[in-house]
Amino acid sequence: MNDQPNAAELTRSITEIAETSQRMIGEFLARQVAKGAEAANGSGGQAPNPDPLNIGDAFLELTKQMMSDPAKLMEANLALWQDSAKLWQNAAAGMMGAEAEPMITPEPGDRRFKHESWNENNVFDYIKQSYLLTSRWIQSTVADVEGLDEKDAQKVNFYTRQFVEALSPSNFVLTNPEVLAATAETGGENLVNGLKNLLEDLDEGRGRLKTKMTDEDAFEVGGNVAESTGKVIYRNDLIELIQFEPSTKKVNEHPLLVIPPWINKFYILDLRKENSFIRWAVGKGHTVFAISWVNPDEKLSGKSFEDYMLDGPLAALDAIEQATGAKKVNAVGYCLGGTLLASTLAYMAAKKDTRIQSATYLAAMVDFKEPGELGVFIDEKQIASLEAKMNEKGYLEGADMGTTFNMMRGNDLIWSFVVNNYLLGKEPFPFDLLYWNSDSTRMPAAMHSFYLRNMYLENKLVEPGGITLCGVPLDLHKIKTPTYIVSTQEDHIAPWKSTYAATGLYNGAVKFVLSASGHIAGIVNPPAANKYCYWTNAETPKNPDDWFAAAEKHDGSWWDDWDKWAKGHAGKKDVAARKPGTGKLKSLADAPGTYVHVRSD
Repeated sequence: MNDQPNAAELTRSITEIAETSQRMIGEFLARQVAKGAEAANGSGGQAPNPDPLNIGDAFLELTKQMMSDPAKLMEANLALWQDSAKLWQNAAAGMMGAEAEPMITPEPGDRRFKHESWNENNVFDYIKQSYLLTSRWIQSTVADVEGLDEKDAQKVNFYTRQFVEALSPSNFVLTNPEVLAATAETGGENLVNGLKNLLEDLDEGRGRLKTKMTDEDAFEVGGNVAESTGKVIYRNDLIELIQFEPSTKKVNEHPLLVIPPWINKFYILDLRKENSFIRWAVGKGHTVFAISWVNPDEKLSGKSFEDYMLDGPLAALDAIEQATGAKKVNAVGYCLGGTLLASTLAYMAAKKDTRIQSATYLAAMVDFKEPGELGVFIDEKQIASLEAKMNEKGYLEGADMGTTFNMMRGNDLIWSFVVNNYLLGKEPFPFDLLYWNSDSTRMPAAMHSFYLRNMYLENKLVEPGGITLCGVPLDLHKIKTPTYIVSTQEDHIAPWKSTYAATGLYNGAVKFVLSASGHIAGIVNPPAANKYCYWTNAETPKNPDDWFAAAEKHDGSWWDDWDKWAKGHAGKKDVAARKPGTGKLKSLADAPGTYVHVRSD
């Protein structure tokens, strides 16, 4: 039986693909020309910064240092040549039927080479190992260069990794066995679908590639995400305050205030029923209030960090007292919300305001001395360029920050979707977390500039009096509030050893907990899922490695451990449940409110 494809059919199929592709590209270009003309009519004509990420100087310095030690560079080149020669010998032996141990294997968790052909097919195994050897050589050669200052070295290492990840053979049709198999099976339909997906994403991004990470039609805010019942009981320019419906007859005396980050929507803590921290906390007898931040436009460009404190947590405390009569609350701050919580508590300490009984920080930084890879994007030139961009509109697009976060996990959050959407021609899988991730919010120019400069660039929050809000110098050392800090072991946004520094800043009792996994999965980890683990240690030595060495490992989620701790600061346990909208503040809207529905795109 002849398994070879019919030549006439193959020719016809290729012709149809070419014609379809040409038509799709033509239609796309016509749309872009029209949009470009429309944008030009409203443009100020300001020339863009040719190097907004301030990379050029770092790589120029790298080149100088490499050339200053040619012997070392030659030695590295010789090592690569020897590895390549040995790999070729192994590949030739493998093709003759001999067994040979791989010279290099992918790192654990590297999903680029999971298709069986990468291991079972000699050609693709050779391509894979050749790439891994070369990428290791490139990154190690760059990392070993001496004489660079710390900032330049970090920047060069980061962008070298971006380059290496982009050149992975898994990202190209002819060197990805899974894509080749799909192309043969579908007659190239996967590539046509991939081109269609690519052009749709370019359209959605108005000419800028906005790769779709999930099936956004599969989710509805207030439907199957952010579905916990409750009422908006307070609103100002920056927040809607949501009081959630109780699910127990008796509740804790002191309500719980959740302060989420303002770069994304609050429902990261209220995704589906199965993984909603808010729903779970309500079920544990907490009267939960959550801040839902506005998605600001140019009218709010002048809103400052002070405004976010006054109209955020401080306004929420006043509203909670009006709604329930409770004068004390427990507070939870997630990521940027935790930085704001610490700032607010320092302000309140100076004002002798003790309404917050306990503070919980989820993956939140207050000491920015070592911000991890985010530090690559923080220097005077980059911030000045970003400020110029923000001043054009009055805000920073949330997608800009999202791109930065995605780059830090490029293989998982960029290239895996390039392969799935554009090479395999598939639609992305419905995933609530990635839907939330795409639902980013803008940031007012004044507030974001203050945050970047005073926190990341100058690390002023840890200095007593380094930051002044509303005329009050902040000093974190004056915070005596009992504190529970949760960090995550694989966090690329708030590295756990950097968040641990907060244990030496507060004067109240501090408990530090380390969860397995990353910035989101390690936090949004309900006990019922029985995933991951966490570590605890009653002591908080200065060195985080010493803390971890003596820490006790526990299976599952940290949520139950936190609940026991929080209830120790929650007052009486037999208060009648409070129904939203029945106190002095009436209902303004059903949860999840109106602000959460305003999308940046």
